[in-house]
Amino acid sequence: MFTSVTLQDWENLVKKQLKTDDIYAILSKENLEGITVKPYYDKSSENIKNLPRVEESMHLVAKYQEGLEDDAYAFLLHNNVENLTEKSLFIANKDLAEHIRLSSENKYFSLIDVFENNEINKQLVEELLSKNFKRNICVDASLYQNAGASITQQLAFALGKAKDLAEVFGAEILDKLVFKFAVGANYFFEIGKIRAFKLLFNQLSKEFNLDLIPYIFTETSLRNKAKNDEENNLIRSTLEIAAAMIAGSDAVFANDFKVQNSTELSEEISFKQQVVLAYESIINVFEDAANGSYYVEEITQQFAQNAWKLFLELENSGGFVENFKSGKIAEMIYNQAIAEQNWVEEGKIKLIGVNLYPKLEKTKSVEQLYNSKEIKAVRLAEMFE
Repeated sequence: MFTSVTLQDWENLVKKQLKTDDIYAILSKENLEGITVKPYYDKSSENIKNLPRVEESMHLVAKYQEGLEDDAYAFLLHNNVENLTEKSLFIANKDLAEHIRLSSENKYFSLIDVFENNEINKQLVEELLSKNFKRNICVDASLYQNAGASITQQLAFALGKAKDLAEVFGAEILDKLVFKFAVGANYFFEIGKIRAFKLLFNQLSKEFNLDLIPYIFTETSLRNKAKNDEENNLIRSTLEIAAAMIAGSDAVFANDFKVQNSTELSEEISFKQQVVLAYESIINVFEDAANGSYYVEEITQQFAQNAWKLFLELENSGGFVENFKSGKIAEMIYNQAIAEQNWVEEGKIKLIGVNLYPKLEKTKSVEQLYNSKEIKAVRLAEMFE
């Protein structure tokens, strides 16, 4: 039998080891997300039920190349490919979606964002909805992560886009959506992000008298990658894929770890990161592998609460599209991105081979990298390249 140990017993032991009574001042870490992280946990404030995914088997998605036809069962397509059978095909090109010849032996998913020029492209939505796709419309939140948005902002913007679509095309469109997220470097926070969105979308669907699970496509981030640091990029993207899998994504995709001079080999290696994780660790098998972790449960709840609050604020000022038109969305992302870039410059966020081992000289200013009126992907390392 183990002796019963209280939280106070643990705190006393930590105080003794650290030789201080103020352990929280030493162990607590600041973050840009506004999330309270405790040094250790003895319980979660609320137990979250198991968060399922839509797909029974997680899709490991490869960028199409002929040599991977036997190894991959899901492909990201930018151009038409004939004679594919029993594959899940993610269509990333608007022209391809219009002209692709569908086969009953494949499953088709749209990764085409229908928000264009500050508006919903209604004609494009109607065209995509007429296709015999398993999921017809993409709500793309990946750009926001790559542009420097906070996790709370990414979640609220994705939810706001879904709400705007439901108001225009009816609640039934919610069951035809693919939500595309980019997963970044903060491992546990990114797990919490994907899990929080499942709670948020389910809550939104209930506002329309539905009870839906979101279909989530995740890809590795570009934000923390460096041109001259390919091996480190590979390590970073592996951890990002692992976070996406543990969080219970329906499909995962690894962008090429080479920021420039991409080759078929580098694309294949990027895909096979997923294969190694799936078949060596089987983390893709579980719907919600993080369920029951006090830490992950706590940050999941905080992200869900903060994002729902921001979502309601945007709704009260007209919804996503109206706030996008006014420039408020771009300004919010800009302010967050500047804060993150400053942390990189100050060394609070460490990028091996960029601002640590070796420490490179700054070549671009914040003003050269960012524009408060434009949402664009910016890699943190660009300041030093």
